[in-house]
Amino acid sequence: MPPANPTSKKPLDIVVKFALWVFVGSFALIWGGMYLSRPDRSIPPYTVGSQSGHFVATYVPRDTQDDQLEQLVKRFRKVAHHTRDFGPMKIYPTTAGDPGGRYRQIVIYVFDDHLKTEPEVLAKYLKGDPGVAKDYEHSMRGYYRLLDQDEDGGVGPIPQDGNRFSDTRILFKGLVTDPLPVEPEPEPGISISPL
Repeated sequence: MPPANPTSKKPLDIVVKFALWVFVGSFALIWGGMYLSRPDRSIPPYTVGSQSGHFVATYVPRDTQDDQLEQLVKRFRKVAHHTRDFGPMKIYPTTAGDPGGRYRQIVIYVFDDHLKTEPEVLAKYLKGDPGVAKDYEHSMRGYYRLLDQDEDGGVGPIPQDGNRFSDTRILFKGLVTDPLPVEPEPEPGISISPL
């Protein structure tokens, strides 16, 4: 038997090869999972603070711009037109058990103050508490309302009984069966992907 050459490399042991594959595969799975579960960056991040019947109080970060709010309200509209299933948008059924659908009626208020979305505050507002109502309405950053077939949405406080606030900008008003206008897709936010 010839003497072993001290400069020649020994092949890697099968256990070492397997460990390297597990190591690399783990990172590939983690990156793939993060990429596939990344948040939708075409709308601002929002959280459902409370829900009472078909009234839903949500909040967005304080630095959310009006154009971002507009995209969020339009997303609610798009969901209503396509599936009428707000479950993936973190909203519980508002008309559960109704033969007309689980989301036949929904009113979504958007705030940038999470204290306004507390269940107690929403309950006082819905009861008509005058000490809460005025401040609650003026603090609204946006809204979406769907009542059977009628829908409207805007940036600013929600109009009440046909009266509109001066700082309310109505984005749309009509029937949920009307065709959606063709709009360019918003620019995506910063991606977490290294590619």
